[in-house]
Amino acid sequence: MKNDINGLDDIKTFVNEFYGKVQQDDLIGPVFALAVSDWTPHLEKMYQFWNAALFSVPGFKGNPFAKHAPLAIEQEHFDRWLVLFRETIDNNFIGDMAEEVKKRADLMAALFMSKLSYMREHKIKTIL
Repeated sequence: MKNDINGLDDIKTFVNEFYGKVQQDDLIGPVFALAVSDWTPHLEKMYQFWNAALFSVPGFKGNPFAKHAPLAIEQEHFDRWLVLFRETIDNNFIGDMAEEVKKRADLMAALFMSKLSYMREHKIKTIL
């Protein structure tokens, strides 16, 4: 029986499974391979990010967009990221927080792609 996302243990479950899929994916795996040399700190950062985003737990520090801006990513990469993310959530959880995490992932992907498109159209190379 599936439960809802209730805390850090559940976050670790979906983050670990999701990034395991990412590393094996033919489209986005190579992008991550170029950007992430050590997965342990990346996963720790993702636990903190989602714990802050979903449960307002302090501890996350960083600028996620700034990390993604220099990457050669397009809409198809975000689309695949969302497919894998939603699949991971749906395979493991059910409930209000599971729906909320998927909504937040959708919003984040749309925001990142919008900002990247703007930067590229206006030939902006740095992020303040």
